Amino acid sequence: MWLIENCQKYVGSRWLMGRSKLDTLKATTLKTFFEIAGKLGVTDQFTYNQQAKTIYWHNGSEIILKDLFLYPSDPDFDSLGSLEITGAFVDECNQVVFKAWQVVKSRMRYKLNEFGLMPKILGSCNPAKNWVYSQFYLPWKEGKLAPYRKFIRALPTDNPHLPASYLSTLQQMEENSKQRLYYGNWEYDDDPASLMSYENICKIFTNSSLNGGDKFITADIARFGRDETVISLWNGMRREKRIILPINKVTEAAEAIKQLAKENNVSMSDTIVDEDGVGGGVVDILGCIGFVNNSRPLPNPETGEEENYQNLKTQMYYRLAKEIQSGNLYVNCLDSDEEDKVKKELEQVKQYKMDEDGKKRILPKDKIKELLGRSPDHSDNLMMRMWFFYRKKRVVEFGW
Repeated sequence: MWLIENCQKYVGSRWLMGRSKLDTLKATTLKTFFEIAGKLGVTDQFTYNQQAKTIYWHNGSEIILKDLFLYPSDPDFDSLGSLEITGAFVDECNQVVFKAWQVVKSRMRYKLNEFGLMPKILGSCNPAKNWVYSQFYLPWKEGKLAPYRKFIRALPTDNPHLPASYLSTLQQMEENSKQRLYYGNWEYDDDPASLMSYENICKIFTNSSLNGGDKFITADIARFGRDETVISLWNGMRREKRIILPINKVTEAAEAIKQLAKENNVSMSDTIVDEDGVGGGVVDILGCIGFVNNSRPLPNPETGEEENYQNLKTQMYYRLAKEIQSGNLYVNCLDSDEEDKVKKELEQVKQYKMDEDGKKRILPKDKIKELLGRSPDHSDNLMMRMWFFYRKKRVVEFGW
């Protein structure tokens, strides 16, 4: 209806109707468009050109249908590069990556001055733990939503036209779907692929009574504004201090780690740094332990046997999940924003292709970045702490 009214009011305007996959859009969203147009009695005011994937209004307005799926051949959505639109509607926006949303937003400039319009992009979706949650729902819930954004919550029970049988069907669905679709619960997540529960993730911020122990430093390195460098000081399984460097050189990251180690009497043999990419330079400068994500898993610290994981990173995340589920982790965050980042990153630690035989895997980092709209720097930092469980055991039991 929003698209229909805009096309009628702003003669010669151009709008986008998008969804993750074009075939799905045609089978669902487009059919709803025709249904609404029929109820409004305006079907004689436009024609639909299936080949051009465009609805042409007789007054010169247009609605362009777009596939917004992230294809490996077009990671930057260059297919939308020459598009100029007045506004956009993205149906089931939780199914597209945040970058698609941003690129569509950047295309909204067509005749805005002529119509005196503020550019608007409208998205509809069901509750999902991804960028829609972090960009819209959570800020709305906490009263921190940006002034240029709005979140409108609508439940099935708000709609007086839905048949009672539909509501009854929603209530009979499995718990996860019922919580999301009937109650509109954005916080509920009962994904069988998850390695840790949301409830236990929340407890890591309140386990302040956990005893301390040996001190360690873990660091996930980034450079020049790409992601964040996160450095943590550990007292046993207590993450008591962290340093975040949003923009830094390799030498600056190394100096920050060196200073933290000096102040807290932590040796370089108890300091581990992500060695992939620019982190390798920090390892070279400090002479500390290098963590290589895709290296082979370590032997089981109790039995010495090989473990069935795809790589070292997967093995350490499974161990992190075990500690979190056991209530054996405390993370001291400076504010609710940092706490929220950690929560959302840990929620994305899931088994990947769990129905397939072979080594245990977790959701790849590139997929997590698509869901979050950023890199999981905080959870990666926590994950590296697990390496010391294996190192310390091996020193005693194998004499290495």
